[in-house]
Amino acid sequence: MTHSSLLHCARSHLRDTLALALEHPPGAPALFVYDAQSALSTLLAEAYRAVLPQAAALNFDQIAAQEILSAIEALPPKALVALIQSSSFRLNEFRFRVELFNRGLKVIEHPHLGRIPEGEFAAYLDALAYDPGYYRTVGPALKVRIDRAERIGLFCEGTELIYDSRFETAKLNIGNYREMKNVGGQFPIGEVFSEPKEVRRVNGALKIFAFGDTDFTVHAPDRPFSAMIEEGQLIDAPDAPKAFQRVLDQIRAQEREVWVRELGFGMNRALTRERRLSDIGAYERMLGIHLSLGAKHSLYTKPGFPKSGKFHVDIFADVERVEIDGEKVFDGRQYTVRGVRSEE
Repeated sequence: MTHSSLLHCARSHLRDTLALALEHPPGAPALFVYDAQSALSTLLAEAYRAVLPQAAALNFDQIAAQEILSAIEALPPKALVALIQSSSFRLNEFRFRVELFNRGLKVIEHPHLGRIPEGEFAAYLDALAYDPGYYRTVGPALKVRIDRAERIGLFCEGTELIYDSRFETAKLNIGNYREMKNVGGQFPIGEVFSEPKEVRRVNGALKIFAFGDTDFTVHAPDRPFSAMIEEGQLIDAPDAPKAFQRVLDQIRAQEREVWVRELGFGMNRALTRERRLSDIGAYERMLGIHLSLGAKHSLYTKPGFPKSGKFHVDIFADVERVEIDGEKVFDGRQYTVRGVRSEE
């Protein structure tokens, strides 16, 4: 795609996201902070200039930290702040997104854009599209089923992984913030996730088609490989590539066991098994199922799992179907649940 077509795509999707998801009225107070260290951050900054013409634009590399903080302090509650980052902005001890939320501001954050090569720009921008009719029906329908589930099965070619447990209250990342304390977050969005209340009641095997490494880069080998899970731990991956074995070795070196915790239902239809992003934080929302390896999960605390655990590594299952209490909710390519539209 040409620069002009990419820019047109970015402007269109950002307008919808700001209006429909963040409910930011035209002309309302806003600012965006960006850098010019990557081509994608530069392109997104140009798109934000078009959709937020009244907003202050601050170049992170050319302005003092105190000036940025002063500009943020001058914003009224419910103003919008967009963060467009080739890596991740740091202002001394200032935790950017958390502090912005604490001030009652809306936030849209695009981190680690420097990890995304030019050939993936179109996929990233398409992933910013916001379809409330899809997200706000399928997302709540999945949450209802997960919250009442007693058994979830992931079925791949020749394998099945069974969660014989109730689940923690599922979290929604679907662009509907009306019932939430904070408005916004990291984009792209599109996910419902939880984890079993009894982590040890996860047994079986699955096929993995892609995985993140400890440097947050997505790897996709030529063919899916198998992983065996017993009592909530990944115990073997006999045909895994060396890069995945290195991930397991790193986890075991510091945590001994490789725990399987999060079960995520990715919903972003712009990202698929074939259409990937190199940055794991963005690709995590891909349409399909992902799990996390390692003891870390900051949103779900359990005895024996310290909140400060080191590893949370995403893996992506090559599922043919997913069943919740015997009901097929995913057929390998799309969600098949019926739901009621969440409150607008």
